[in-house]
Amino acid sequence: MPFRVTVIGTGYLGATHAACMAEIGHEVLGVDVDPDKIAALQAGRVPFYEPGLEDLLAKHVASGRLRFTTSYEEAADFGDVHFSCVGTPQVRDGYAADLRYVDAVIEQLAPHLTRPCLVVGKSTVPVGTAERLADRLAELAPAAELAELAWNPEFLREGFAVEDTLRPDRLVFGTRSDQARKTLEEVYEPVIGQGTPVVVTDFPTAELVKTSANAFLATKISFINAMAEVCEASGADVGRLAEALSHDDRIGGRFLRPGVGFGGGCLPKDIRAFMARAGELGVDQALTFLREVDAINMRRRSRTVDLARELCEGRFLGRKIAVLGAAFKPDSDDVRDSPALNVAGQIQLMGGDVTVYDPKAMDNARKVFPSLGYAQSLDDAVRGAHAILLLTEWEQFRTLDPEWLRGQVAEPRIVDGRGALDPSRWRQAGWTYRALGRP
Repeated sequence: MPFRVTVIGTGYLGATHAACMAEIGHEVLGVDVDPDKIAALQAGRVPFYEPGLEDLLAKHVASGRLRFTTSYEEAADFGDVHFSCVGTPQVRDGYAADLRYVDAVIEQLAPHLTRPCLVVGKSTVPVGTAERLADRLAELAPAAELAELAWNPEFLREGFAVEDTLRPDRLVFGTRSDQARKTLEEVYEPVIGQGTPVVVTDFPTAELVKTSANAFLATKISFINAMAEVCEASGADVGRLAEALSHDDRIGGRFLRPGVGFGGGCLPKDIRAFMARAGELGVDQALTFLREVDAINMRRRSRTVDLARELCEGRFLGRKIAVLGAAFKPDSDDVRDSPALNVAGQIQLMGGDVTVYDPKAMDNARKVFPSLGYAQSLDDAVRGAHAILLLTEWEQFRTLDPEWLRGQVAEPRIVDGRGALDPSRWRQAGWTYRALGRP
């Protein structure tokens, strides 16, 4: 049966979850403290780029199944199930996660909970957070133990968030009671009915599933990038190495593509928060390898700058450098911890005349790096360039015609920071082609 669902926090996770909960049949109320964001969402506009989301949002705002508010009191009165989808950024002075927004949801919602309900955390948090929040919820809610907590971590990939919510590869329910488990199974019944596996567990395990998954993914990416360092030193080809490894079923080929490394608002801060929490638990040695994972990732950015400088005969001064990509990954406008912008900024500091172009992330990039040059089109970005750096693998960049592009640039030199291009094709077209880990 349909539930009355609230989604607290309407950023990337929350806006997507709200629209998808409406899509599977629930009545949904989105909640946020930012009135401008609420006004935009209520008008059917998503304040970020995510393929398919704006159409889904507008559809359910128009139908009346989805609406938005800034009132926690209204949310408590409306909802049977409350999803907490707020952010957990890295603290300014360390590696740990900043939990102020997660805590604020309980502090502001719980005093208004006067009847039975389920509060469901979806944010990525340090293990042990759910236990603490459950105790605080029981302490503050007038409904006492009838207002229960569960943990249901998200596994969204930017660029595929709608698909990952409606057709996830698994659902994880961290619960303390059969009633909480039953409620979550009923909320997700249309999704579970498609054959989605469900893992029911305790709070700590549910929290660790997300942080462990991110740590494993980051390790896999950094592993192949570490192999790229070895390949550069030995003359081997990391692309062919990755291809050979991918045929081993124990390893697989996903995320085994060498390049400039990972960024975004999740992997970097999540592995750091995981290390910080391990230290608090007295098992910091168990995760010391993640420090090297992080270090390898950051070294890839510096190495990309080195490759570009080598292409430019050892200096950037007086050279126009076209950077293709600003978002940390394609099909997103998210520039948080973007390797592309980090590299562009480093080159500019070394005297390069840097021009950035991205199909969707230009406005966000300007806010973070206002001093960089930005082009209105791909043509404008590459015209007269002495070197091109492909740093976000948008399809528009992957399918570039090297013959056409050669006629636009001052010098046909390219650094393929994502291993997205065919080296032989570009070299045959007269380009000096360089990529991380390739001879």
